[in-house]
Amino acid sequence: MWLYDKDSIEYEVFKLYERALVAVGVNFFRGDVQDALNGCSDGLEDALRAAISYILWLKEQEKEIHATMILVRSLNEKWKPREWCDEYLDLPMLKSYGQKWWEGAEKIWGYDKRNQLVADIVYDQGKEYIVFTNGKEMLLEIAWRWGWERVLDYASS
Repeated sequence: MWLYDKDSIEYEVFKLYERALVAVGVNFFRGDVQDALNGCSDGLEDALRAAISYILWLKEQEKEIHATMILVRSLNEKWKPREWCDEYLDLPMLKSYGQKWWEGAEKIWGYDKRNQLVADIVYDQGKEYIVFTNGKEMLLEIAWRWGWERVLDYASS
């Protein structure tokens, strides 16, 4: 089961697209999603890209989106993307809350201060955490509630 083997190539590929899929509403905790992921090591990247590009097309057409079901079908049927460019992952719609917070921290605190204080944004089991260089961690949803100044004080102490 590659999904639980953090050293596998499939796991690395999955992690490239996981946040974008969560941002559009995929529920990775559903059994059918887990089964489809585990059954699709061959053609995994194509299937993930195809699901994302189809979701983007549906959004552009202002059609209803059932992101989880689209991903399951894409994985099970080993879809190939019609169009793909890596810049899709930079679209606001596909950015996770962690990516948005990271960019916001640069705007509010400045590039250097953010990079001095924040070691990483980690996505693990459906939650995003900020890992600070002082060894502290914080759930992203708490950081949004606290606001920039309070998080800055926490990260600086």
